[in-house]
Amino acid sequence: MSKRPLRLVPRRGVPRAAEADHPARWSRPHLRTVAIASGKGGVGKSSVAANLAVALGARGARVLLLDADLAQASLDLMLGLHPRFDLQHVLSGEKALEDIVVDGPPGVKLIPASSGVPELADLDDYRRECLLRGLGNLEADADLILIDTAAGTSRQVTSFCLAADDVLVVTTPEMPAFADAYGLIKLLRQLGVRQAPHLLVNMASAPEEAEETTHRIRLVARRFLRMNVDSWGYVPFDPAVARSVRRQESVLTAFPQSPAAQAYHALADILWDGPDLGPGSVLGPLDAEKLEA
Repeated sequence: MSKRPLRLVPRRGVPRAAEADHPARWSRPHLRTVAIASGKGGVGKSSVAANLAVALGARGARVLLLDADLAQASLDLMLGLHPRFDLQHVLSGEKALEDIVVDGPPGVKLIPASSGVPELADLDDYRRECLLRGLGNLEADADLILIDTAAGTSRQVTSFCLAADDVLVVTTPEMPAFADAYGLIKLLRQLGVRQAPHLLVNMASAPEEAEETTHRIRLVARRFLRMNVDSWGYVPFDPAVARSVRRQESVLTAFPQSPAAQAYHALADILWDGPDLGPGSVLGPLDAEKLEA
């Protein structure tokens, strides 16, 4: 039975003829879903989401990118897109989820959200679940789903993280970001996340700095949470990233030879072709044995 386009409407007053197509009867996506989160703002989380999606698309993956920062969306701006409709129209029942999807860079389709709409920052459980299940209607044309969550540890954020197969926690080497990243990991542990989150250190000035940051977070997570947080490496600090944001392009298209662009290509290898990156990669999993030392 084909599914009707997702329209989020109040639970009361659903016509009997439409009950079979009600979101409550749908299932969540079966595709691999990665939630990208951070304990605090300002660590480049949305930039990671946008550039990782582009890198995956360049490798031939079909990526469905969901901007789940529902009140402070930015992915459309980062990718130079100008959607006419967004999730605000879906959540109000004006549009179907399928109606708002826009084509981005090759291989990437974006589900855009709104900016400056604070009432969307805290969806009720029902509408959030409808949104997650509605993604299943779009999975036939995708290979994986990336969810860019809001920053912080709100219920909205943790709900998307718990629904995902993998959670990528983005941090920077600065102490406040490090502490908030650990706080998010701790909360997800308490809530029963499926598996230990992965860690990405963004804007690292040197490999050693990224290595030290990862080591400290892994150490406290293992000691106090009994959780082995693995590393998906680091993205170096690169002025090309800020320049690409001003140009409303991904760093991979604006500055394809930049260190950050190469890092995102290598990160895409982890998600799409497995963890073996080969020698000489700009970005790679930090040596587990070294971290245990």
